Amino acid sequence: MSTCQNKLETQNICKYFAQQPIIKDINIYLKENELVSLLGVSGIGKSTLFNVIAGVLVPESGRVILNGQDITGQAGKISYMQQKDLLQPHLTVLDNVALPLFIRGVKKDEARNQALKYFKDFGLEGTELMYPSQLSGGMRQRAALLRTYLFSSDVALFDEPFSALDTITKRKMHRWYLSLMERLNMSALFITHDIDEAILLSDRIYIMTGPPGVIAKEIIIDEPRPRDEQFVVSDAFLDYKRQIIKFLSI
Repeated sequence: MSTCQNKLETQNICKYFAQQPIIKDINIYLKENELVSLLGVSGIGKSTLFNVIAGVLVPESGRVILNGQDITGQAGKISYMQQKDLLQPHLTVLDNVALPLFIRGVKKDEARNQALKYFKDFGLEGTELMYPSQLSGGMRQRAALLRTYLFSSDVALFDEPFSALDTITKRKMHRWYLSLMERLNMSALFITHDIDEAILLSDRIYIMTGPPGVIAKEIIIDEPRPRDEQFVVSDAFLDYKRQIIKFLSI
């Protein structure tokens, strides 16, 4: 794939800690309005790769390309939502969501008005003046997702954003997130340990094995989105799951 065709790509990323390779020759890409998952066991280097893409870590070699521009080692170019929602307990939901705009220097009233435009789409109407402690886990994740979107609506990195939710809430969040992606034309890279989640949400799945962490397989999920609960019990779903288990067992 040529760089101009992709929203984001990594080219031969290698990262070492204490002279030991953690990830090696990582080449992945993300197209517009794609959701791509990175699947692998704990400690294989998935979060290290995300930190490199986000500019938090500088790789020993390789490049990160965003919209055709080399952003290697440049933090603040791509939004990054980690496992915990990291909402500030002393701020209202509205001010938590608007935080990226405040940091960017947007005046408070203007930032709040910009954020308010998205509260309906993100299912947050009525929570504007509430505090994080008053929200359910699912609602906190919605607020964190909106904050991530306002940081950069172009490309987002999500490190297991639904892992802390119970199964029923997680399934509801999956359906909601897929419909939201369609409306807002979002492009996202997901880290997950949940094989079912990866198959249900993704256009493509990269399977990482190691050590050091390498991309062992790319699996294309050739099913229309959004995918309903019937897909989860279909033969096609089980075939994808068997493929993934095979490569994770290497």
